[in-house]
Amino acid sequence: MNNKEFIAELSERTGYSPKDAQRLVNQLIDAMGDAFQEGDSVLVPNFGLFETKKKMERIMVNPSTGQRMLVPPKLVLNFRPNQTWKDKMKGGQ
Repeated sequence: MNNKEFIAELSERTGYSPKDAQRLVNQLIDAMGDAFQEGDSVLVPNFGLFETKKKMERIMVNPSTGQRMLVPPKLVLNFRPNQTWKDKMKGGQ
């Protein structure tokens, strides 16, 4: 499903115009992005948890040259789905 299809489906289900639905989605994504920048997690009830995790610095070895390099620490975004969604995906529903 691409963005256009998603907005059309959301607008149909909520009764909002496609323009209002797009604005709603954009505001939701902006608010989530602000929370991630602060290092906060975002829990979407009955869906899952988006959280930022810090990956520690590590030493990486280039396989072709054998040269060792230090990879700096970084923040990564992680998603943990709700148990209900995990079960649905396992069951193929």
